[in-house]
Amino acid sequence: MSRIPFEQLPADVRQAVVDKTGRVHAARTVWGGMNSGIASVLETESGSVFVKGIPADHPQVGAQGREAAIAPHLPASCPRLYWHLELDGWSLLGYEVVDGRHADYTPGSPDLPLVEAALTELQEIKAPADIEIKNAMDRWTEYAPPGTSYYFGGDALLHTDFAPDNVLIVGEQARLVDWAWPTRGAAWIDPGTLALRLMEAGHPAESAVGFAGRFPSWQAAEPEALAAFGAATAALWREIGAEDGTPWKRTMLEQAATLARALAGPL
Repeated sequence: MSRIPFEQLPADVRQAVVDKTGRVHAARTVWGGMNSGIASVLETESGSVFVKGIPADHPQVGAQGREAAIAPHLPASCPRLYWHLELDGWSLLGYEVVDGRHADYTPGSPDLPLVEAALTELQEIKAPADIEIKNAMDRWTEYAPPGTSYYFGGDALLHTDFAPDNVLIVGEQARLVDWAWPTRGAAWIDPGTLALRLMEAGHPAESAVGFAGRFPSWQAAEPEALAAFGAATAALWREIGAEDGTPWKRTMLEQAATLARALAGPL
């Protein structure tokens, strides 16, 4: 998605932001990530705020709405959402500014215990019953082996996308960002999605699955459930790779296939 600076938003949209923040003294565009039409850090009368948003007719606007709805229920490690605006063709979120760097997942990284602590905190959060979010059984049923999607059911609040870009390291804390796909399901799913990203960063499958095994939810999961997750993950990435053969997606496809083989039998 192409990105524009804050100054190019319609005047009434900028004024609505000012009504929330006070006068804007400076705006700096943030270029990382792919899913925002605007992503800017604003220095305002009330302090710093990170504004991200997309056009209201964009296919992902529903995902942004879910991100706003789930924000009050997130653990303390997640950035605070200040406000959500929808007007003049734009949907904007105003967040606490988190001045950090993307997590380093490579083997031996000192960030890994911080990521483990953040996910441990999230594992204790239940998905709110009064918010319409994705259900893990629905998300994976198309990819899971027939008759196995029930393994994905549960009441945990899941992030499901532990790409390093979605984990910011601030001092001695990892903070989870980009909640476009909050999901209700089995708690062991998040350790599984993290394991795949660890493999992408260079961890052997045995090491990545061992890291997932640090979480009680993964330890308690039935082997058949983990095998179904591996198969579903591989099928999902085969579909993604068939549609878009960019190198990093090909890498993810290969790693997902390796993870599926690892979870299909004893390591």
